[in-house]
Amino acid sequence: MTDIAVDGCGGRRHVRGPWALRRGTWWGVIRRTVIGFQTDNLADRAAALTYYSVISLFPGVIVVSALLGSAGPSATRSLIDTINEIGAGGDNSVVVLVLEELQRSRAVAGPVAIIGLATALWTASGYIGAFVRAINAVYDTEEGRPLWKTVPLQLGLTVVIVVLVVVCAVGVLVSGQVAETVGHWLGLGPTAISVWGIAKWPVLAVLVSVVFALLYWAAPNARQLGLHWLTPGSMLAVAVWIAASAGFAFYATHFGSYNKVYGSLAGAVVFLVWVWLSNVAILLGAEFDAELARGRRIEEGGSAQDKPILPPRDEP
Repeated sequence: MTDIAVDGCGGRRHVRGPWALRRGTWWGVIRRTVIGFQTDNLADRAAALTYYSVISLFPGVIVVSALLGSAGPSATRSLIDTINEIGAGGDNSVVVLVLEELQRSRAVAGPVAIIGLATALWTASGYIGAFVRAINAVYDTEEGRPLWKTVPLQLGLTVVIVVLVVVCAVGVLVSGQVAETVGHWLGLGPTAISVWGIAKWPVLAVLVSVVFALLYWAAPNARQLGLHWLTPGSMLAVAVWIAASAGFAFYATHFGSYNKVYGSLAGAVVFLVWVWLSNVAILLGAEFDAELARGRRIEEGGSAQDKPILPPRDEP
């Protein structure tokens, strides 16, 4: 089936998908994405999202720590080893201390997990609210949805995103000794565990892209062209996120002077910069999808200057 249709009455071109756009339109989309990223102040909005990311992180760590603490010392030890592999142990000493304390106090692991989960959901909903405001700016629209729509949407998105993020985090943690233990429980041999060690990264990349695509579809007050589990913007966001993370890690390791400047705070500073780069990638993907929608409208005879880019779900 073709992605292009022509109206029999007026000869108007209808583009059913972004991949049907002309090459010249794609160049215009890329140019407007770069310009829009600047004019929409997305670097500043990424900083706001970084704040909500950080205050959501620690309650989430407490939940995982409490659950692993109730599972036993071996599970907690495996998580500590994974944290030390990802980053320097000294920089993660607070997290490690929490893990070790919960390991010694398994009696409170259940209540701590419940409190941590409630706190994580509440703080994560703040992130979703900030993201809704940012993506509405990307689509040049104002929030017109009433509270009885936005509140359930925000809470529902929070729950879904938290679940998907937890799945991704578990996928990352299931490596080394943890992977061997899980494989033994499931009756899997060494070959299957080795295959998982390689295959988990593309699987996790797809899951992260699905998380981004879901945010791009549900968050803005804009009538999207249907729900797509993978969008060009979500795939771009994942690619930029991976490249930015790798590049920044290389820079911080070989050229950065964070330890000299910030001393014991170097680990926290590096982490904050990485979270900011991650949110920059997410918002860049949203801007790209929005400009693709604008490009489709242009090919269908609309103007590049019309606002909003897509009709609102609810009028402001």
